[in-house]
Amino acid sequence: MKIIDLSVTISTDIKEPLPTTIEYEDHKEGAKKMGAKLFKGLPSDAFLEGNGPAGEFLYVTGHTGTHIDAPWHYFPTCAGKPSRTIEELPLEWFFSDGVVLDFTDKPDGYCITVADLQEKLAAINYALKPFDIVLIRCDADKRLHDEDFVRIHVGASAEATHWLIDQGIKVMGTDGWGWDIPMHIQVQDYLQNPRPGVIWAAHYVGREKEYCQIEKLANLDQLPPFGFKVACFPAKIKGGSAGWTRAVAIFE
Repeated sequence: MKIIDLSVTISTDIKEPLPTTIEYEDHKEGAKKMGAKLFKGLPSDAFLEGNGPAGEFLYVTGHTGTHIDAPWHYFPTCAGKPSRTIEELPLEWFFSDGVVLDFTDKPDGYCITVADLQEKLAAINYALKPFDIVLIRCDADKRLHDEDFVRIHVGASAEATHWLIDQGIKVMGTDGWGWDIPMHIQVQDYLQNPRPGVIWAAHYVGREKEYCQIEKLANLDQLPPFGFKVACFPAKIKGGSAGWTRAVAIFE
């Protein structure tokens, strides 16, 4: 079995607007704090060479790093019912056959259409089946630490998102910052012609149809178009709008 990591590292180095703070605690500090708090004043030298357990404290959102958006993220209701949160979704969705559609031939900010999806599938001679996990490659992960990271990915249109769901797809993902086109393009479009349905158009598909999207994937360039499994189980966060995942591709 061969496993390829499809996840980015949770780090303060990623250039995105969502805040991430990591406070590292080394072994010496661990001895002091564990002795004081857990062992009621035990001195540091009680630990081997004064080395207690190392640790870290993180301040992150559920949307930090490689993560899966739950239906609750998109809208409070889905098809007229309360939207499900991340821990309520069936695990079967998150382990299935993977399909990579290569959009590296498109410019930054390109909006994927239904015709684009059909063309890419025809090019690899693949017919989607229910519960396939569809991954959009634009190699944005190669610029993860660039200042313009949030502005460079291709994005899916609402129509393309609807179409994927209608093929039986429950989980779809991208190596870009977001599933929609970059936010600055959405904002420019809205300001030039204010109207509903411009901002987060693809996300809002979740108001009508239930699905999940993986954002900030990595290493899709190391995968063939199909012939592998994707495992992307989300962290189980009560009431969560998203959950971090260590997404991987598995080859038998």
